[in-house]
Amino acid sequence: MGIHFSLRRFDRSLRFSVMMIGCLWLFAGCGIYKFNGATIPAEVKTVKVGFIQNKARYINPQVAQKFTDKIQQKIIGNTRLSRTNDDNADYVINGTITTYDAGLTVGVSAQQATTNRLTVTLHMVWRRTQKNETEEFDVSRSFDYSANLSLQQAEGALLDEMVRSITDDIFNRIFSDW
Repeated sequence: MGIHFSLRRFDRSLRFSVMMIGCLWLFAGCGIYKFNGATIPAEVKTVKVGFIQNKARYINPQVAQKFTDKIQQKIIGNTRLSRTNDDNADYVINGTITTYDAGLTVGVSAQQATTNRLTVTLHMVWRRTQKNETEEFDVSRSFDYSANLSLQQAEGALLDEMVRSITDDIFNRIFSDW
């Protein structure tokens, strides 16, 4: 009797599991695709990421290329979209670095700032070709660094964090309804 009861429980569990997998499979094919938090309509297949232009007052020659590469890597690595250079891609993403400014923070000690702040802003344009819609938005972050460092020294330490965090913000805004 004990073995028969266990087999019935196992049979019920197996049927339930198969039914749940079937439901998940059914719903996965309907309309919206979600992968690593990215929400993408099923009909969207391609993306073009244009070169990020640098129109800030101060231009670090590495930053625009690093942003372009990181945004492309983030999208290709975390979505099912295929990258293309076609201007008629389902999603076309372009951007411009509009602010790249170093300044002093508010806190001062003995008449001297102890921390400086680098503020970086990207203006992004996201075109959804199939819907003939365009959305523009800004992503901005500030990064503090020691006032004992020059901007060039601070950039060496901050560049990877800056590119990663702003890229994450851009990705979340486009793909995660952020």
